[in-house]
Amino acid sequence: MMIKLAALMIPLLLILGGCVAKQSPEPDHRFTFSWPYSDNDGMKPRGGVTEGAPVTLDKSPSPGWLSVMEPGVTKYERDRRAILSMAGTYRVTFNFIETVPLRSDYKVDRPYQSWATEYIEVIEDTGDFISLQHILIMYFVDENGKTEGPVVAKHWRQDWTYEDTEILEFKGNNTWRKIKVPGTESRGKWSQAVFQVDDTPRYEALGEWTYAGNYPSWTSSGTWRPLPRREFSVRDDYNVLDSINRVVITPVGWVHEQENLKLVVDDNGNPSGNNPYLVKEIGVNRYENIKEFDSKAAVDYWNRTAPFWSDVRKSWTEVISNNSPLKLSSSYDDKKLYEYLFEYADNIEAGGQYDSAQGSEYAKEIINRYVIQSGAIPDSAVY
Repeated sequence: MMIKLAALMIPLLLILGGCVAKQSPEPDHRFTFSWPYSDNDGMKPRGGVTEGAPVTLDKSPSPGWLSVMEPGVTKYERDRRAILSMAGTYRVTFNFIETVPLRSDYKVDRPYQSWATEYIEVIEDTGDFISLQHILIMYFVDENGKTEGPVVAKHWRQDWTYEDTEILEFKGNNTWRKIKVPGTESRGKWSQAVFQVDDTPRYEALGEWTYAGNYPSWTSSGTWRPLPRREFSVRDDYNVLDSINRVVITPVGWVHEQENLKLVVDDNGNPSGNNPYLVKEIGVNRYENIKEFDSKAAVDYWNRTAPFWSDVRKSWTEVISNNSPLKLSSSYDDKKLYEYLFEYADNIEAGGQYDSAQGSEYAKEIINRYVIQSGAIPDSAVY
């Protein structure tokens, strides 16, 4: 039986950051670039606090990989196949380490390391637009060695648009603005837009898929991003990640590489002072195909709640269109937006009949409670 997230009140750090379990099976992982180089455990990686059930990796070349490598297809079609190949069921490992301090007095933080299991579904494909929904599905091992679960939770989403002409750019301080992209700049490229668990925007960037032998990859332009949960729950000394993101398709899955600069911006969204950067961080998130894994609970959850989340996405499209720049509050009546939306989705998942008109009205009302009217950042800038 699926364990309901809201009912068990599992700490949201276990799901919202995409990092839910301790790395296993080795008891102590060392990083090549760990600080300092010593035998003590002062820089031992932080991360997941529970133990996930073992999984079996599928080492055979995936159908997605084989389709990407098929000779004779057009560049556009190969791009599409690369994006679509990211759907599937994966063990995801999350690894982050600070490598280059950019202030003389900066004390390098501990590395971060954890893992999860995740189901990714193509929820829309219209040719020039592809949307991939991530759903966490985790089995845990308790102190007696018994496997419990699954715990299922809607996770992040990525939308891909071919030759996109408008990018929603993060400007810090929970604010986004639309950026016009000239056709000459977007030709042959795809934008990747990333959204949080409640479909709040996170970041969007333009990049190009390239194919060097058996190395298919997409690399973004420099992109500002909000802090991930692994950081904002424990850090308050910076407020923006200035990132370059790279997606690499492999025979057994895909990898998300990150080069992050930890940046301080002021209330106007400008880099603060002469030394706005704290440190450079490297991130590697590996999505590895798994087999003999029961992902039915994730599929069932999505099948039952998808109509509601579709209406949530439509509501966000309207809100973003009507509020430029878009500035959001982090809470309303001491509740996060995802709490309202997850509760509504839980009722549907439990067997409640879904009324689209009612659900759409609810989503619009709740989302608009978090919108702050602001004209501090000029709109319609050029990419």
